[in-house]
Amino acid sequence: MIKRGILNHPPEFFDRLWLQRWKLATIAGLSTLGMVTAIAVTPPPTLPPEAFSEVVEQLALTASAPLDQGDEIYLREARINRGDTLGRLLSRLGIVDEAAQRYLLLAPETQALHRQLVPGRVVSARTNAEGALISLNFPMNGGDTVTLVERQQGRLTAREQTLQYETQQVLKSGEIRYSLFGATDSAGIPDAIAVQMAEIFSGEIDFHRDLRQGDRFTLVYEMQYYAGRAARTGRILSAEFTNNGKTHQAFLYTQDDGRQSYYDAEGKSLKKAFLRSPLEFSRVTSGFALRFHPILKTWRAHKGVDYGAPTGTSVRATGDGVVQFVGKQGGYGNLVVLTHAGNYQTAYAHLSRFAAGLKKGDRVRQGDTIAYVGQTGWATGPHLHYEFRIKGAQVNPLSLNLPTAPPLDKRQQALFRDKAQEQLTLLQLLKDAPVAYFE
Repeated sequence: MIKRGILNHPPEFFDRLWLQRWKLATIAGLSTLGMVTAIAVTPPPTLPPEAFSEVVEQLALTASAPLDQGDEIYLREARINRGDTLGRLLSRLGIVDEAAQRYLLLAPETQALHRQLVPGRVVSARTNAEGALISLNFPMNGGDTVTLVERQQGRLTAREQTLQYETQQVLKSGEIRYSLFGATDSAGIPDAIAVQMAEIFSGEIDFHRDLRQGDRFTLVYEMQYYAGRAARTGRILSAEFTNNGKTHQAFLYTQDDGRQSYYDAEGKSLKKAFLRSPLEFSRVTSGFALRFHPILKTWRAHKGVDYGAPTGTSVRATGDGVVQFVGKQGGYGNLVVLTHAGNYQTAYAHLSRFAAGLKKGDRVRQGDTIAYVGQTGWATGPHLHYEFRIKGAQVNPLSLNLPTAPPLDKRQQALFRDKAQEQLTLLQLLKDAPVAYFE
């Protein structure tokens, strides 16, 4: 017999009760998106006894029996260590099965596993209580496939299959204390997402010079999961970065033709015709100014910007263009010169080598790797000398007001604003909630 209370209460009470449940649901939803917030919730009022009436019902109980789960199955995971062999890995996975070990070590279809022992990769196995192998899940290079070894009707087989990822949205926020990567590490944000954020705002913020202690950022991005484990990062869907008191926002939008780009809340493109820097992360070692030349030992104008970076660091084209020159040229050493629309040119000097196959007349896109940092020509250490030229004259790229890509048309702007509003709500929710901690 079960007694259940029937609520006799005016409708406005239900409105208040629904509001409290909505607040609790908001907290639960945020926790699944990578954060937990501390939000005060007022408890519902205590109801008087007369608010309830008593109803008595007879419930029939059905007979139950223990669930027969058959043989016990054990799931084990092991991370590949540096210098591991396949045999040692199988031992750590608890596989005590001579036939399975012989198959995995010697069968032609499993020989690729010996070449895939990448440190840090996680391999999983299902065995019975005696250690006999039921299945083995071995991720392969590239991250999109696994080799699945299974025992079917007493016989072991191996096949490669494509991973089925589950994509989830993640909300994170952080504050700059010492560096961008230090802040993203503290917030549990992958480095690949930090690099994306720097790319998105590279036309508005110089991440080499402009970061300030106390700058804040908020992100909504995709993470792809496999078997409940974070497997790889996706795209940033929306972002907000407050730098030196000025707030910048970015929202990803896909146009009808499939092109994706980032826009501010008004539909203005964040993509500049040129990136602020030809290197992702570096430091300016010599600016656009009069300086004492370290080799010529004289004072002369330095009509470019030098970025200190290790030899071999990728150099990217700062804008769409055509290769005008690639080769050696005097004190520049190995040099690439690109021409761009609107009487613009960019030059990249002291390179160690060029991108494979790069030649005069090639078209390159903004962000393409065109060469690598070196120390050729008149250079006392590995660095990149970068010049920005307008009608052949060098100008300071760090102070130049760079041109912007075209905005969305009126029809696309209306569609964009509808989608951006959803992301803006998430960003605002994360900003307004008092954050207790991050995962």
